[in-house]
Amino acid sequence: MSYPALSDTTNTRIHLAAAAITLVAVLIIGRLFQLMILQHDFYTALAAGAHEVYARLIPERGAILLQDWRSGEEFPLAINRDVFVVYADTRKIMNDETAEAVARALAEVFRYDEEKKLSLYRQLNKRTDPYEPIEPRVEEAVVEELRALDLPGIGFVRKPQRVYPEGRLAAHVIGFLGKTEAGEEVGRYGVEGYWQEELAGSGGFFAGEKSAAGRLIPLAGRSVEPAENGADIVLTLDRTLQFMACEKLAGAAKEYQASSGALVILEPKTGAIRALCSWPDFDPNNYNQVDAIEVYNNTAVFTPYEPGSIFKPITMAAAINEGAVTPETVFHDSGSAEARCRKPIKNAAEKSYGNQTMVGVMENSINTGLVFVIKKLGKNKFIDYVERFGFGVKEGVELDSEVSGTIESLREKSGDEVDCYAATAAFGQGITATPLQMATAIGVIANGGKLIKPYVVSEVRYSDGRVERTKPVEIRSVLTARAASLVAGMMVSVVDNGQAKSARVPGYYVAGKTGTAQIPGPGGYTEDTNHSFVGFAPIDDPKFVMVVKFEKPQRKYADSTAAPTFAAIAKFALEYYGVPPGR
Repeated sequence: MSYPALSDTTNTRIHLAAAAITLVAVLIIGRLFQLMILQHDFYTALAAGAHEVYARLIPERGAILLQDWRSGEEFPLAINRDVFVVYADTRKIMNDETAEAVARALAEVFRYDEEKKLSLYRQLNKRTDPYEPIEPRVEEAVVEELRALDLPGIGFVRKPQRVYPEGRLAAHVIGFLGKTEAGEEVGRYGVEGYWQEELAGSGGFFAGEKSAAGRLIPLAGRSVEPAENGADIVLTLDRTLQFMACEKLAGAAKEYQASSGALVILEPKTGAIRALCSWPDFDPNNYNQVDAIEVYNNTAVFTPYEPGSIFKPITMAAAINEGAVTPETVFHDSGSAEARCRKPIKNAAEKSYGNQTMVGVMENSINTGLVFVIKKLGKNKFIDYVERFGFGVKEGVELDSEVSGTIESLREKSGDEVDCYAATAAFGQGITATPLQMATAIGVIANGGKLIKPYVVSEVRYSDGRVERTKPVEIRSVLTARAASLVAGMMVSVVDNGQAKSARVPGYYVAGKTGTAQIPGPGGYTEDTNHSFVGFAPIDDPKFVMVVKFEKPQRKYADSTAAPTFAAIAKFALEYYGVPPGR
């Protein structure tokens, strides 16, 4: 049987078809090589993402609470509240007309201007994006309004938001929840920063295999690790006392035109901090609305300064405890004292007071008298007591950004001879301390001689039911009860008869000391001053120690700024605690 010969045209077509089939085969083989060999890892991961469920379980951040001393009722300072992210699945917005209608509806709800509405329209027109965020924090009532509109492609994701119900109250103690560069929310400053790990808790996860239809495969392996919610933190702050003290501090700072203010109230027997204020303050709900980042710093624990004359009770207490002087020891003041300085040490306004007992030295705040005292005590003993009172180290209070003052100038020269650094440190110059350090140190005199560790967290309540309660910690014994009592009596005389009369509280024996200290600057001390007052009451059973400090107030001395502010707050505190008048 014979076949007709193929024409040249047919033969050419066959060769072309064969070449095309060969080319397609080569392309398919090349693509398979690329998928199966060169990009194997990528497509394996992609397949795993399609068939494996991995849902991370988000823990709830713990709350921050404070109490009312009288009722014991707790009030939240930081809690979580659900808000919603409004987003668009642009794949479900099929054309320009739909995108325009959705943009118009959203703009009306969110009150967008024309420029914002146009930007939204462009977002909705992407057509390929399954998640295009529109608004990050939307209240549930607004979400219900949007649900009723039934807009195509618009979805909602619930998420928790940190809320501070008391606004500015204790803002510096709380801190705030901020974002890292990667967008992660973490605690910043105060309790939020220091207790970040405990408040945040730990995330869990759920992993399992999915079928092609998207359902979990019952027999496939699963792994479940539930989230552990964050711990609740209960503060020692008293809500009423915190509010009243900080309000009075802020009002006084504005009246005196101070650049900043700080206040500490603590219980001298336990170390519990009942009020802690810093001014100017901020609202942690809108923490980014501040004039400068320095506003976040809690001046009471973050800003060391030369305390000036409020340090004099510390020097006097050390000398009396060592028997170097007694309250009746007589000193003759010529208005000048030598202490290996470039020029003689003088008193404020270059006054001289003649013969004075140590009580008179304290009443009149005589600088040269404290040089006399430290010479009697000795430099090395003085340094030892300064350290024993807790200066030069952090108090360890549970707040982010605490710093310590410095006493390094006392070690500039070796030997026991009193040099200029030690002499000026005797009345609070050349060394630095924070208001919290000063309150803690004066607490030694108030409580009978013991250095007690201050604390601001009373309880940590974990999600598994465990509760850690803070107990008072005695760090060391510093003074004898007799020495502490003698210095406390001298401080009462300062308020009754000396330069702190404006700190009196009618009906009560109040112990205290003023301090007006020049602020050091380049080339020496400036004309600007810090004003401080430290005191405690009532003298027979002190309920509180308080430090009030103003930076650069537009008045001359602390007896017209810090002392009357102390008196106003102390009067309220004594009445609030129900302390009957004792005089």
